[in-house]
Formats: sequence, C-alpha cells, structure tokens
Amino acid sequence: MPKKMFVIFGVSNILWMVFAVSQAIKVDMFPDKSKIFAQIGDSVSLTCSATGCESPSFSWRTQMDSPLNGKVRNEGTTSTLIMDPVSFEDEHQYLCTVICGAAKLEKAIRVEIYSFSKDPEIHLSSPPEVGKPVTVTCSVPEVYPFERLEIELLKGNHPMKVQDFLEPSEKKAQETKSLDVTFSPTDEDIGTALVCQATLHIYDDDSPPKVRKTTKELEVYISPKDTAISVNPSTRLQEGDSVTMTCTSAGLPAPRILWSKKLDNGNLQLLSENATLTLISMRAEDSGIYVCEGNNPVGKDRKEVKLIVQEKNFTVEISPGPQIAAQVGDSVVLTCDVRDCESPSFSWRTLIDSPLNGNVRSEGSKSTLTLSPVSFENEHFYLCTVMCGQKKLEKRIQVKPYSFPSDPEIEMSGPLVSGNPVTVSCRVPNVYPSDRLEIELFKGESIMMNKTFSKDVSKKALETKSLEKTFIPTTEDIGNVLVCLARLPIDEMEFELKQRQSTQTLYVNVAPRDTTILVSPSSILEEGSSVNMTCSSNGLPAPKILWSRQLSNGDLQPISENATLSFMSTKIEDSGIYVCEGINQAGTSRKEVNLIIQVAPKDIQLTAFPSESVKEGDTVIISCTCGNVPPTLIILKKKAETGYTVLKSTGGAYTIHRAQLEDAGVYQCESKNEVGSQLRSLTLDVKGRESNKDYFSPELLVLYCASSLIIPAIGMIIYFARRANMTGSYSLVEAQKVC
Repeated sequence: MPKKMFVIFGVSNILWMVFAVSQAIKVDMFPDKSKIFAQIGDSVSLTCSATGCESPSFSWRTQMDSPLNGKVRNEGTTSTLIMDPVSFEDEHQYLCTVICGAAKLEKAIRVEIYSFSKDPEIHLSSPPEVGKPVTVTCSVPEVYPFERLEIELLKGNHPMKVQDFLEPSEKKAQETKSLDVTFSPTDEDIGTALVCQATLHIYDDDSPPKVRKTTKELEVYISPKDTAISVNPSTRLQEGDSVTMTCTSAGLPAPRILWSKKLDNGNLQLLSENATLTLISMRAEDSGIYVCEGNNPVGKDRKEVKLIVQEKNFTVEISPGPQIAAQVGDSVVLTCDVRDCESPSFSWRTLIDSPLNGNVRSEGSKSTLTLSPVSFENEHFYLCTVMCGQKKLEKRIQVKPYSFPSDPEIEMSGPLVSGNPVTVSCRVPNVYPSDRLEIELFKGESIMMNKTFSKDVSKKALETKSLEKTFIPTTEDIGNVLVCLARLPIDEMEFELKQRQSTQTLYVNVAPRDTTILVSPSSILEEGSSVNMTCSSNGLPAPKILWSRQLSNGDLQPISENATLSFMSTKIEDSGIYVCEGINQAGTSRKEVNLIIQVAPKDIQLTAFPSESVKEGDTVIISCTCGNVPPTLIILKKKAETGYTVLKSTGGAYTIHRAQLEDAGVYQCESKNEVGSQLRSLTLDVKGRESNKDYFSPELLVLYCASSLIIPAIGMIIYFARRANMTGSYSLVEAQKVC
C-alpha cells in the first residue's frame, strides 16, 4: 500500500511539472494569421518562434502529411519554412510542432494558392466603325482559382457587362477567362475609354479582394464618305490651259487622298497622293475621267470627274463686260481683245445700228471704243465683231448710263426743339435713272421712312429726288444720328458706288424752363443793405441769363448778363420789379421779383385846414402826409386826460364837422413801418361865437314860426290815423267832431 501511494505521488509530480512547463512555453507564428494567400511563383516564408524555452526543438508537417515542398531553417528559438517558388503543391494546412523537454506545443497556419499576376487584356474584333457592330473581348490570363473571378466591362462610366465564373474547376491549373460584349459605336463614343476591371475575391484576415484594371481609349473610325471634287476653272478646257482639281473626303481617321486617271482598259493610273492635283499645258489627249479616292483603315470612297480638253480656237473677250454702268459725264473705254489670231479685223456697232457717239481705235489684237463724255445717247448694246480669216466672232457689252455723283443732303426745316415738330428733308441731287432710286431715312437703327420713285418714260434727264419726314424730337433724341441712305441698283450690276449715305447728329434744343430766382437775404430790405439775386434756368443748350428792370411803361431795361445781380448798398430808387430771362435758340423763360427797399418814416407833415385856429361850427380837416415810398402806416390821435385817443382817419385825414369847443386840443400824427416811426403834433384852437341882437335873422324867425304850426298839425294827423286803424275806417266828419 505505501508503495502504490509513492508511485501515484511520483506520477502526479511529473504531470504537474509537464503542465507547469507547457504553461511557461509560448509558440508564435508569423504571419500572425490563421490563413494567408500566396501568389503562384512568389516566395512565402512561415516563421515559428518559441518563448520560455531555452533549447526548443522544431518540426514542420502538413495536416495531411503531404511533402512540405519547402526548406526548413532552424535557428535558436525560431524555425522558418520557406516555399520558393510557390506552386499548387504548397496549398495545405501547415503545423509547427515545438518540443521543450517533456512539453509539446503546436501552431497551425493555412496557405491558399492563387494566380492573378497580369492585368486584363482588351481586344476588338475589328477596328470600331460608327454604326457597325464590333465585339470587345476582355480577357484575364493565368488566373486561379477562377471561380472567385469577376470581370466587369465599362464604357466610360457606364457598365456594359459583368460576368462571374462560379463553376468549380476540376483540376488545379491557371486558366484564361474572358468576357465578350458586342455593340455598335456612335459619334458620341469617340474618345470614350473602355475599362476592363477584374476582381479576384480572395480574403485573408485583413486584406481586400485583389483588383486589376486595364483602360483603352476607344478609337472610333468613320469610313470615308461625302467625297467631293472642285475644279478650277472648269471641266471644259482649251489646249494649253491649266486646271486645278481639289478633292475632299470626310472620315475618321482623315482619309488618305489618291488621284488616278481611268485608262481605256478600265484600270487606274495613279497620279498623285495629294488632295490637290494640278495639270498644266493641257493637251487634247489629257481628256478623260479622273478619279479621287479617299481611304482609311475601315473603307474607301470614290468620286469621278470628266475633263474635256478642246482644240484651241481664237477667242474674243470684251471688257469690262458684259455690262457696265457708266457715270454721266465720265469717260468709258470698251476694249475688244483677241487671242490666238495673228491678224484680226475689228468693227463696232450698236445692236440697233444707232450712231456710236464714240471714238474707235484698233491696234494689233486689241480694239477700243471710247465714249467721252458719257451721255444718255450712249445707253446701248455695243457689239465688237472680229474676223480672223474666215471665222467670225462677236461679243457684246451693255452700257447703262447713270448719275449718282454726290452723297444725299440732309436739311431741317428749322432748329430742333424738344416737343416742336420739325421736317427732315433728304435730297439726292442729279440722279439718273430716278425710278431705280430708293431713299431710306433712319434715326439711329430705326427706319423712319423709305421712298421709291416711279418711272417717267417721257424724258431722260438728271433729277433731284427727295424724301421728307416730319417728326417731333424729344430729349431722348439727343446725340442720336439721322442717316439718309440712297441706293441706286442698275439691273443687279456692280459698280463703284451703288449706294451713298449722309449722317447728321441730332442736337435737340430744349426751351428754357424751371427758371428760378434766389434772393439773398430777402426781397424786402432796409436802405443801405446789400442783396444778391441769382437766376437759374434749365434748357439745352444752357440758357443765357439776362437781367432787366421793368420800367413804369412796362418796357424792360437790360442791366446785366450775369447769373447773379448784386446791389452792394441799396437805395430807395432801387425798388422795383426785376426780370430774369433764360434765353436759348428754342425760346425764353421769364421770372420776376419785386425788390422793396424800405426806409424809416421821414418828412412827416401834419396840417389843419383851413387853419389851426377856427371858430365854433367851422369844418376842420386835419391831414398827415409822409414822403416815404412805399407808403407808411399813418395813425392820427388826440390827446386826452388819460392818454391819446386814436381817430378814425381816411387816407391820413380826419374831418371835424361843426367844430365845438371840446374839439380844441393837441393832435398827433404817428407814421411808422417795419424800419421805424416818426411823430408830429399840432394844437387846434376852437373859439366860441359872440352873442348880439342880430343873432336871430329874419329867415330863422320864419323857420321858428312855421315849425310852431307844422308840429301840431302833424300830431293831429297821427292821431286820426290811429283812430282809423282801430275802427277799420276813416271819416272826415267824425274827425272834425273830435277836433
């Protein structure tokens, strides 16, 4: 029993020691991943390291005990398994075993193989041509494992096709996978990029999928088309002439131009590879069909032209024909020129055999007819007849006299004033034929009026034609331009001046307005003060300022042409109405101001009429006058015990009818204005009348007696009238009874 216990105790100690040792040893694998991907052909190193053990022993194996196909290198506490180059046989789960004493530890890592070493390749079935189908092939060479491959083809930023290869491979091998897309290019595809993107979806612990991309610019071709030939001077030529033929052809890339001549057997003889073919000193055998061919990598296009080279005959040219417009009064020379004839003979005539009215001169191969000066009689068709041996040729030229010697004339019926109608006249002098004349009048770019003229078949004469237009100018027309345009087309013929024009800038006058006067400090002043009167007026052109003074008869007396009229020390004589006028070509605007110069009252005269001493019952007029201009305020007063009593006066005069003794006393006159006042006084003496026996006159006595009789009679009449009103009737008898 004790022996068994000892054995058990020893075994337990050994197990405990092994456990303790294993707990102290640590094994690490680099790369520190559970799985790595290795590219076929690359080199891969797996490193196993042990810590906590001084002399560990290492061993490597696959999980399936397959051959390692690699080299192991142990050094101290590390062991490295090197696979170089990586191949399909290296795709295993690898285990590193570490033994330290009695302890044994293992570390595993999986190596998966892939092949993705080359970028995708883009191939086209044919050169891409607008409108024609083409197949694009995107291939990924030497890929493994292809079941994880995804290929995407894009045109610009637009996907065309995406393809996966999900079927598992029967064997481990590198394969080339591809994607095909057929499309028809358009003009919009020119310069667009084709992008083939291949993605191999293999993942380790922290690496993204493998991606490769190839980009190819899409060179879209356009087959040659619209091939055209231009021939100068003509396809019909004379011997000895030269001809230039230019060929153009549209396509992409730009077509190459080939010139050939078609032979009698139908074959083509190459002449030039330039776009322009020039043939000089042509001969009759140079006649034939010439072919221009435009070609590029995707096609070709042809165009033919037929040249005819005729045997050379003599020619007649008349200049400056076939028509000429001749200015009346000028000189015109008609020239008949012969080529390829040694001894020509010339004759000139009109089509209707009228007189030539010109001078003929022939010399060598030329003959001239000079019309000087040109007149209306020269309006004909002139024919030059040339004889060369037995051959006869005629050339004709039409002479059309015209007169258009000067530019139009623009005239105004008067000055331009804003708001006032004005008539513009546009005259074209000495014109012929007037029925071809057209006159247009523009204001700025806007047409105001146009006019044509009817034909007068009864006469041929120079005429002056005009156009008139009435309009109302405004301030908006200032600086605008009137344009008179005259055109004289003659049967669509070109000559030096078939149109003339004149321009005139509009300077619109604006009558003076808003005339104002600024008076500083005031229009009412004390004598001796200074005053400035400034006048302003709006108008175009700027109005001229004229100051005048209005006389008593209403006439104006000019005094200044300055805008400001100043008085340094005013006098009473300066009072009056001053008129400012703003004047320009368009009119006059007037403003006036009344200047009042005030002085303190002076020269007061207080008088009593007929005298300052009167008798009781007399009539007395007390009058107060002042010499000031303008008149001052006059107040008449009478002195009383409590002060002065203001009297009701009229025009500075106070009338006392039948003066009484109490009217006697001191009278005072006060003259005042805004400047000051002045007083004057006088004393009125009223004397009572004397009592005497002659006081009652006979006339007064008669008046007293009559009144003593009349008063009782009136009383009786009133009494009887009241009685009649009370009773409703009146009776004389009853009345007598009452009396």
